[in-house]
Amino acid sequence: MEATGDRRTGGTRRGFRSVLNDRYHRARPYLSKPSLMRIEIDDLTRPAVHALLAEHLQDMHALSPAESVHALNLDALRVPEITFWTAWDDVGLAGSAALKQLTPRHGEVKSMRTPTARRRQGAGRALLIHVIDEARRCGYQRLSLETGSHPAFHAAHRLYEKFGFQYCEPFGDYREDPNSVFMMLLLEAA
Repeated sequence: MEATGDRRTGGTRRGFRSVLNDRYHRARPYLSKPSLMRIEIDDLTRPAVHALLAEHLQDMHALSPAESVHALNLDALRVPEITFWTAWDDVGLAGSAALKQLTPRHGEVKSMRTPTARRRQGAGRALLIHVIDEARRCGYQRLSLETGSHPAFHAAHRLYEKFGFQYCEPFGDYREDPNSVFMMLLLEAA
């Protein structure tokens, strides 16, 4: 890693990617009871998962116009370029997340969802850490996401910011949309 002199920081400033990775590693300790939560690849067959994804789609359509909803249904999640995970604890399903391969070096976070009744219990953080770790393992250099711009999405924006995601222009097949927010994280190799 290259360091450059900077009088404002005592003489050394680390590279941009290093700063983002520091944010990611600082966010890890905030997980609540991570040892009690298990994250597993999901085959999308369980009724609890169906209910969570139905809740997700219903909320997205309530908050954004139909042409601005990019949430995926069950069939759209069952494609080879997407890996879908669920988080479980003693209470049951705590959340979901997916990673879509856009290119061999670029992945997209999809289907991040915590049941409304289970918010602020650490599942979102745990799943995001899992997705970031998996993206690194896959050799991705960039991890991107699209989320809504409605105030209901601001908590999600803050979570992504804590992990070092930066706001960016549309990527992939997305286009500028006042109902969408685009973010990305540059990754270093694991």
